Amino acid sequence: MSRVLVFQHVAAEPLGTLDALLRQRGHRLRFHNFERQPDAQPSIDRYRGLIVLGGPMNVAEHPDRAHLRTELKVIEAALRANKPVLGICLGSQLLAHVLGAPIRRLPRPEIGWYQLQPEQAAAEDAVMKPVRQATPVFQWHSYGFELPHGAQRLASTADWPNQAFRYGENAYGLQFHMEMDTALVHRWLANPGYWPDLAEVGLDPLAQPIRDDTERHMDTMQQVADQVFGGFLDLVGRPNRRIVLPSR
Repeated sequence: MSRVLVFQHVAAEPLGTLDALLRQRGHRLRFHNFERQPDAQPSIDRYRGLIVLGGPMNVAEHPDRAHLRTELKVIEAALRANKPVLGICLGSQLLAHVLGAPIRRLPRPEIGWYQLQPEQAAAEDAVMKPVRQATPVFQWHSYGFELPHGAQRLASTADWPNQAFRYGENAYGLQFHMEMDTALVHRWLANPGYWPDLAEVGLDPLAQPIRDDTERHMDTMQQVADQVFGGFLDLVGRPNRRIVLPSR
């Protein structure tokens, strides 16, 4: 039985549907919730993989948020040990930052449902190959990563070209939220802390267009998401080989 380390930043952004998939595979999970324990000092040594979830903060805050600096060190250690890493939203940006890529503020936040367009390389990728055509995905971010040097771009949207990448054989950054279910979308929409983001894209707290799109698109996304996450979990069980990180 493998052990997987999970970094969570706020209670509102959990593993979502990925939680059940991990447990069905028999993985043991160790959560570090940095909202509750900002000074925690986890290590990747005893784990076969690392998952870094989303959060309302951004990478540029790492000088003032000790836990972000801790996470960057653990991500780097996981990469050096060639342990599978999955970064979701903020997690993808932290992974890209470790790999030397800039994180940019978007001209307009991506909040709601967007069509994810796979790149040609996705067709042969161990994780992203289930995304065979334009697929609706849920987004909620104001910042985005540039593609790290040496990484393979796997997907884009019309508004932001860098939505998914692979570095090496088993490190993945996904800017979007495939782990969502309908209840979690509604939970975010009901969170007053997230309402300023909605206002920035011209939506009131009810966000009826997002609710309507959620009813329309959720089943399609979840069917693909289960396969995408399954591909990553397949990597968690593979033997480790050491790789060399790019110099910074």
